Amino acid sequence: MLAACNGATTKQNDRGEATVKEVHQAGVYTYLLVEKNKKDIWIAVPAMQAEVGETYYFEGGLEMKDFESKELERTFNSVLFVEGLSKTPLTGEPSMMDGSMMEETVHAGRVDVEKKEIEMEHTKGEITLADLFANKNDYTGKTIRVKGEVTKFNPSIMDRNWVHIQDGTEYEGQFDLTATTALEFEVGNIVTIEGTVSTDKDFGYGYVYDILLENAVLVQ
Repeated sequence: MLAACNGATTKQNDRGEATVKEVHQAGVYTYLLVEKNKKDIWIAVPAMQAEVGETYYFEGGLEMKDFESKELERTFNSVLFVEGLSKTPLTGEPSMMDGSMMEETVHAGRVDVEKKEIEMEHTKGEITLADLFANKNDYTGKTIRVKGEVTKFNPSIMDRNWVHIQDGTEYEGQFDLTATTALEFEVGNIVTIEGTVSTDKDFGYGYVYDILLENAVLVQ
């Protein structure tokens, strides 16, 4: 999982062909030691299945130097983070892949979360997730309080922890709220948290959130 980068970051704009030599799974990311232009480099992509000996194609990316992965308990001299890998050579202008190429691309979007059967009583001052999703523009930039059951917790990704909660309500298929926090949570616990609402949040590397509760803290 992402942890910390103590060195510089550099954007890469070229295309590459990479043959996998090592595979390491680390939560939401897969780290691959690959041979590119007769040189071994580390690349990281959203979690995927890859096998030693396979060849992939990619373009661009963000090189992070002196990158520490707490999940793998190691520091890389350099890791190139890319949004996805293709099993077929990339054609056309960079970053302009057509629909068929996108279907060939191996990447991961947001983590799929199963809807749980939850019954939750809300007190004054708390809003339901259905209300939040239905009126997200009204809440953008505001500090709100929600109550729900922790359904997933991922620590130390991009220098923050990530928690998912559900309260049994939904709006147009949206039922799971993602929040960032400095705290640790246990899956299955019922919690009340408070944070600031952000919408259309793009962290890069395929992590785009329609709505996100940031800097969440526990409410006693």
